[in-house]
Amino acid sequence: MATLNRYDHGQFSWVDLMAPDTQVAKDFYTSLFGWTYVDFPTDQGGVYTQFKSRDLAVAGLGQLPDEMKATGIPGFWTSYVTVDDADAVAATATELGGTITMPVMDVMTAGRMAFLTDLEGAHFAIWQPGEHAGAGLVNEPVSFAWNELLTKDLDAAKAFYPALFGWEITADNNDGIEYYAINNAGRLNGGILPWSSQMGEVPPNWGVYFSVADCDGIVARIDALGGRLIVPPREIEPGKFAVAADPSGAVFSVMHLHNPD
Repeated sequence: MATLNRYDHGQFSWVDLMAPDTQVAKDFYTSLFGWTYVDFPTDQGGVYTQFKSRDLAVAGLGQLPDEMKATGIPGFWTSYVTVDDADAVAATATELGGTITMPVMDVMTAGRMAFLTDLEGAHFAIWQPGEHAGAGLVNEPVSFAWNELLTKDLDAAKAFYPALFGWEITADNNDGIEYYAINNAGRLNGGILPWSSQMGEVPPNWGVYFSVADCDGIVARIDALGGRLIVPPREIEPGKFAVAADPSGAVFSVMHLHNPD
């Protein structure tokens, strides 16, 4: 079991979903992945949900704000990067040309966070842990296992993120696909996929991959649960993956990994 109770600076440590209807999201993901969940009241009067597997936290869920719902924006997943000092990293992000979309704030005693975008508008979050370190289970079936940036400006991304987090980005091409590995403190930490014209109107974004024991089996259930398949199951060197959207339109990927790490 890949369990963790601490994360290094620059390491992906958490993912959460902002959904227009949290009950629909709970029904979908608990049925798809077998997750359980616990609701926690927040100091702003709302509720934040932790999804769990094997009684360990694997992902979060919050209510999409009314002003976002009014614009018709679909639900979306956010990738969180652990940092030693959220205020300092947020300030550095703006110096590098990024944007703070939600200022650094305390999340009760759990930690401090901020929402940011890079130079192309790809959305991500930073997390300075307090009582909540991040996901207790990763790289195991039905936990998150990969975070991937889709970018239209590779050079900008290769300059921005290493300067922000200290990442090392190296070419990792396979199956004839241009791809780049993100390394943090000598450990593989995610990837970067350059945009291609076949992707159409898909904007730059950070995508979340969940490890699964059976990619085909999970995909067969997505439509029945109200989701939709975007990219059918495909074999690549690390394993078999597929891209889907939940009932709110939030996009996520599933992957069966040959050699989970």
